Amino acid sequence: MVIGPYCVVEAGCRIGEGTRLWQGVYVASGTEIGSQCTIHMGAVLGHEPQHLQWEPGTESGLRIGDRNVIREYVTIHRGYRPGSCTVLGDDNYLMGLSHVGHDCVIGNRVVIANSALLSGHVTVEDNVFISGNTGIHQFVRIGRLAMVGGLARVSKDIVPYVTVVGDNEVVGLNTEGLRRAGLTAAQRTVVRRAYRILFQSGLNTAQALRELELLLPEPLIEHLIGFIRSAQRGIAKPRSSQ
Repeated sequence: MVIGPYCVVEAGCRIGEGTRLWQGVYVASGTEIGSQCTIHMGAVLGHEPQHLQWEPGTESGLRIGDRNVIREYVTIHRGYRPGSCTVLGDDNYLMGLSHVGHDCVIGNRVVIANSALLSGHVTVEDNVFISGNTGIHQFVRIGRLAMVGGLARVSKDIVPYVTVVGDNEVVGLNTEGLRRAGLTAAQRTVVRRAYRILFQSGLNTAQALRELELLLPEPLIEHLIGFIRSAQRGIAKPRSSQ
């Protein structure tokens, strides 16, 4: 472990083997950082949430996994309620000036580009790419292998495997992301069929879900169905479907 000059690491923190803190990093009490992480200059980890009802002294925390890269001036806030925790998984890359609000849950192998802003209680599943200068509304979920385009404003759940731009507008599959994740040609074909059923068939969501069930037992489709059924904010769709 290497801690650079002018860092502040409060009592009650845990930092794993091989992790490096560059100069001027602030790590608040209750923060756990895994091994082999790199935290760049000016990052603020586990500070108090930006919530009007936050009570100073509340015991909450931030849990960061292994092999994460957190670039300059990233802010990740602790959980809001007693015993709650903001969570960042493994192998993520958070670029400069991005923000992860209180009680967010970020999966593994997620990229969050410069100045992207995640409000509180956002859930981001594995292998998601969030482009720069995007705004993600509180309680939104972003499904695995989705891509959010630059300057997007996201206030609805983003289903897995798609690309979203603008105001919750689905514009297609995240085809490059699917390939990079190692999905086979057969798996990508099933995902394309699911996309057509969900967004291009003219069916409503309930009808589309019944059609999607015919593609089971493919795990990728099972996950998609479960994600849609548990949506609380509605799902983003192509402009022609909204």
